[in-house]
Amino acid sequence: MQPKQKNKNKRDLGKIAIKIIALILALLMILAVAATLIYYL
Repeated sequence: MQPKQKNKNKRDLGKIAIKIIALILALLMILAVAATLIYYL
């Protein structure tokens, strides 16, 4: 039962990490689009 709990925590950490990375990538994309629009205007 002990290894199962450890594995679950690891999986949750992975999910959280993926969400954080996705958020950062989304923010970078939005910033890039905003910068491009400002540059062209």
